[in-house]
Amino acid sequence: MKKSIQHFLHNLKVSFQHSTDPKQFKSKTFQIGSYSASASFIVIAIAVAVVLLVNSLPSKYTQLDMTKNQLFSLSEQTEGLVSSLVNPVEIYLIAQSGQEDATLQQLLSRYKDLSDQVSVMVKDPVANPGFTKQYTNATVSNNSLLVVSGTRSQFISYNNIYVADYSNYDKTGTYTTNFDGESSLTSAIDYVTSENLPTMYRLSGHGEPDLSSTMTTAIAKENINLADLSLLTVDGVPQDTACLLIYAPASDLSADEKTKILSYLQSGGNLMLFTNYSETKMPNLDAIMAYYGVAPVNGLILEGDSNYFIRGYSHYLLPKINYHEITSPLQSGGYYILVPYAHGIATLDNLRSTLTATDLLTTTASSYAKMDGYKMTTTDKQENDLMGPFAVGVAITETIDAVETQIVWYSTASLLDDTVNQTVSGANQDLFLNSINWMCGREDSITIHSKSMATEYLTIPSGMSARLSLVFIGIIPLTCLAVGFSVWRERKRK
Repeated sequence: MKKSIQHFLHNLKVSFQHSTDPKQFKSKTFQIGSYSASASFIVIAIAVAVVLLVNSLPSKYTQLDMTKNQLFSLSEQTEGLVSSLVNPVEIYLIAQSGQEDATLQQLLSRYKDLSDQVSVMVKDPVANPGFTKQYTNATVSNNSLLVVSGTRSQFISYNNIYVADYSNYDKTGTYTTNFDGESSLTSAIDYVTSENLPTMYRLSGHGEPDLSSTMTTAIAKENINLADLSLLTVDGVPQDTACLLIYAPASDLSADEKTKILSYLQSGGNLMLFTNYSETKMPNLDAIMAYYGVAPVNGLILEGDSNYFIRGYSHYLLPKINYHEITSPLQSGGYYILVPYAHGIATLDNLRSTLTATDLLTTTASSYAKMDGYKMTTTDKQENDLMGPFAVGVAITETIDAVETQIVWYSTASLLDDTVNQTVSGANQDLFLNSINWMCGREDSITIHSKSMATEYLTIPSGMSARLSLVFIGIIPLTCLAVGFSVWRERKRK
């Protein structure tokens, strides 16, 4: 036994001496192995460094948005608002563990990348049943959002993130789902971080129609408070009025109301006016507008240029959109504005030097105003009809001693009709909101379109399908095999 151990130790010593022989380190085999090991180590180190670098990059660089409607790409409005945050904003995704919405998670990661002030957390309503009750009494469905900053908070229901669109249901019998995540989330961030939210008062008492729920919801989403106002019960327009809305009155204002409104405007107030073509005279309302250099033109406008009206309906105008801060986003986006049943708006001569009137929307020189209005017996131009062009939307500014008054006037309330608005993909609503934000000093506010979730399929003709199959299934694999065989043969010869 002792001899066996001694023999084993002797062999181990010889083996060790042999393996540490300096000649071994100079052998070709050892050198090749060393180079291979070093190369492998370097490649692994580079791979680890690349992974760490990629993980540190914002998701917009590492997760490319390949969706047609750019579901995960954020607008300039969102980037501007979020990147300029000075106070912390907490965004909570209320979702059960393992049921988080992947689309929402990717969108939230984009927000987090924009600012260090934004933090995103997931709250499981099962594990934290009382969490949302601190902020809302609403029923909280899975994958809803809660946005908190300081003492302010806003809850966003899942049903307001994925919104059913029934606009084509009558034609197709189906509906589409729109993703309204960015618009809702950015609006909520704007709400919880804004110190003062503007109030728009809507004048009542003259047979004004109601705004549609679509428009009132859109106003609320802009974080603008909407309230009714009767000037018969107050001394004047409230001091907190950011904008006064006069929406298609059926009868004239009283002399007392005219005085109160003029006093408000002369003190730097803002007015948004919608009127309809009507045979009812409104001298007090006309007097307010005449003071600011504009007046209504009698007659119902028809367009003679077929490029500027809806086919078959020459009174459904598609006017030219002129440049202004209000209209610039619509121009750059290539949108149309649809203006049915409109009358003209004329700018008076000899405006005082402090006034500036800009035509926002104009018809062509081929348009004409039918003096018979709704009683017309023909749509052809007649001798007593007035020739265009006509303004159907104007913006007015007056600045006196650093006090600025702003007015926007559109000559048809049908501009805000839901069906009319849907015909031009919501552009009329955007025009309305842009006008309000311009007057409320919120030019950079949030007007973000929802994005369709409809699946679009790539359709390939059968002939092209056969050719593509030949390329991808036959030619490319055979080419790779041929190149591989050629390389193998050359190496074998060496």
